[in-house]
Amino acid sequence: MADLPQRAGVIIVGGGVVGCSLAYHLTRRGWSDVLLLERQQLTSGTTWHAAGLIGQLRATQNLTRLAQYTSGLYQELEAETGQATGFRKSGSLAIATTEARFEELKRGASMASCFGLDVQVMGPSEAAKLWPLMEAGDIVGAVHLPGDGFVNPIDTTQALAKGARQKGARIEEGVSVTAILQKNGRATGVMTDRGPVHADVVVNCAGMWARELAADAGVTVPLHAAEHFYVVTEPMLDLPPNLPVLRDPDNFTYVKPETGKLLVGWFEEVAKPWGMGGVPKDFAFGHLPDDMDHVEPLLEGAVRRIPMLGRTGIRLFFNGPESFTPDDRYLLGEAPELPGLFVAAGFNSIGIQSAGGAGRVLADWIVDGHPPMDLWDVDLRRVMPFQRNARYLRDRTVEGLGLLYAMHWPFRQPVTARGVRRSPIHAALAEAGACFGEVAGWERANWFAPPAMKAAGMKAEYEYSYGRQNWFEASAEEHRAVREAVGLFDQTSFAQFIVEGAGAEAALNRICANDVAVAPGRVVYTQWLNERGGIEADLTLTRESATRYRIVTAAATQVRDFTWLKKHLPEGVAAWDASSAYATLSIMGPKSREVLAALTDADLSSEAFPFATAREIDLAYARVWATRITYVGELGWELHMPVEFAAGVYEALVAAGKPHGMRLAGYHALNSLRIEKAYRHWGHDITDEDTPLQAGLAFAVAWDKPGGFIGREALAAARGPQTRRLVTFLLEDPQPLLLHNEPIWRDGVRVGHITSAMYGHTLGRSIGLGYVTNAGGVNEAFIRDASFEIEIAGVRHAARATLKAPYDPSSARVRQ
Repeated sequence: MADLPQRAGVIIVGGGVVGCSLAYHLTRRGWSDVLLLERQQLTSGTTWHAAGLIGQLRATQNLTRLAQYTSGLYQELEAETGQATGFRKSGSLAIATTEARFEELKRGASMASCFGLDVQVMGPSEAAKLWPLMEAGDIVGAVHLPGDGFVNPIDTTQALAKGARQKGARIEEGVSVTAILQKNGRATGVMTDRGPVHADVVVNCAGMWARELAADAGVTVPLHAAEHFYVVTEPMLDLPPNLPVLRDPDNFTYVKPETGKLLVGWFEEVAKPWGMGGVPKDFAFGHLPDDMDHVEPLLEGAVRRIPMLGRTGIRLFFNGPESFTPDDRYLLGEAPELPGLFVAAGFNSIGIQSAGGAGRVLADWIVDGHPPMDLWDVDLRRVMPFQRNARYLRDRTVEGLGLLYAMHWPFRQPVTARGVRRSPIHAALAEAGACFGEVAGWERANWFAPPAMKAAGMKAEYEYSYGRQNWFEASAEEHRAVREAVGLFDQTSFAQFIVEGAGAEAALNRICANDVAVAPGRVVYTQWLNERGGIEADLTLTRESATRYRIVTAAATQVRDFTWLKKHLPEGVAAWDASSAYATLSIMGPKSREVLAALTDADLSSEAFPFATAREIDLAYARVWATRITYVGELGWELHMPVEFAAGVYEALVAAGKPHGMRLAGYHALNSLRIEKAYRHWGHDITDEDTPLQAGLAFAVAWDKPGGFIGREALAAARGPQTRRLVTFLLEDPQPLLLHNEPIWRDGVRVGHITSAMYGHTLGRSIGLGYVTNAGGVNEAFIRDASFEIEIAGVRHAARATLKAPYDPSSARVRQ
């Protein structure tokens, strides 16, 4: 064996397609001091047995861009490296056997058009012509993507590895990494079975082993292996030569033409987790035992779709492991617990089609010090520490594999591994008819089945569809109660951080775009920006004293935001995550003052308690921080209290609210209320790619405060007319439902897509936010002097556009 170097610039752990792609792309960025370590042989984990499908349409704009890049890369690798990849542009055909599935496919096709993908919506007869061996009698419609295809996974990985070597990377097989070295809170290298190797950056691309390797270093990488089944037929003499890849999601089936044979695989509803006791260290090019009882009903479904299969022998029954994450999205980025350690793992059986793009953006992230685009969908910082729990991962994996082909219903909630994080009043809300959704492990009331509807047989359970779901009217009642009377929200899932120290004001004023040098008791709405002027966080700060601030942000961004905060605080300023210490109840609506007045002696008048202020007050038998702020566009307060007081305060509020018609309200109502006010949602409407100038948030930028703020220089350079702006759209027709990613058309030209949407019950129609782009600038005249349409599942609907909030644009109701 050749001796290992004592150090390298970057060490990549794992020689699957993702690790080799990263090595390839790092060398393309000019970083040649790259050492890739593979415990066995390249591809020996899961890459070698992948089906190799290349699909370009993903769930979001940026993931679709990465998939498009992957497809293009694989087509060019052979010419560059001399190593074939086996790429074949066969196209793909996704079929629907229900109207709901066809709606899903058509919505996806509309989204694809935003990204320049060639996509064709077709009927059953056209689909049958593309796949003549298919039984098409039950097909409702289909979508054809001519640019899709497939590769040979082993050859593609070898091509990436060869390209990396040609630019100076070193790849060593037969070297086991046993631990990640760290010093002073930073990754500094790896320990191998041949001794230590030091590095500036370590990247965990260890596939199924990534969770255990990370956990030993104190890092959360939540993934779990599941058994994945496919069969390969004997040669089929009558097989047409140019069949596209077939996806039959209603039968959980995919079919790949393979040199005169068919590979038939499944993503079934109930999967079989594997490796609960840990993945064996010596597992390589491994097969798992056959399970005909599990496969037989799946194979029968495939035979019904392709009758020729029933007359054809099976050459190979294959069962091999693939790793899955709790939300079916892969894990990418720097570990928040250990700077210098990056992760690319958990690819949910789409590693081949994701590897090119993932390798490119992670290389950019490592070289440039930040991601090159909004990668929140796959960012490692979205995961919670509890999610490394092995039992949780095993139970969620039962569901996770099948979600690849399950209906992607609007508002769909997971059904496995639930009940992890609960509010102190969870049981009381359940008794009151709450239907819960899950965010970051939190059980949150999304809507309530009201007594009259429950008496009529309604259950607090989702009945999914692409139309108005069973909770639509119940949530509408909650919405109207907040607009007309008062509503009570449980927002205990808020992430809350405490920052304290003599230098807290100066430190936070540098981090925040707005001015937080305010008097104690003031609340500041602000963004945290990166050096490029993009929005890293969107939150509120309350100054509780001269040296203490409370930060309130979203549950989903708890880890991300706290990591950003800690990274930018100087010595001498302390910060701690107090999320588990506090509960939050929010009382919102024009009668909220009257309800609170029955429980406190505090003066709640606008003169004594104006908007954007906070005070510690007596409420019922508790002391709470009452913050006059809103995300629904009405008079209201967020009430923050230690968790042990939540039940008592909740009971007192419910009793005091009855004379005023108070309703319990859920997060669906919160969303419909905020969309009427055009309040932005981080992760959808604003991301680290969007600036406050584009997002209409310049009012929250304190340009001239002493010391400036992170991102000020880039933002100042971008002042002036904006070529891309966030616009609010209201459909003229009150019936269609907007969700997100629908194309925006201006005078027949596509100019953007919807970022978030909800039905606005006060305004009686769907409302969406979306960015509009125009090289000549986006201003009032550009919006006013045009006709806009929003495309839903291939049909365009007339819409009104505005740069102002469609409900109470002056915010008079908030300040009453």
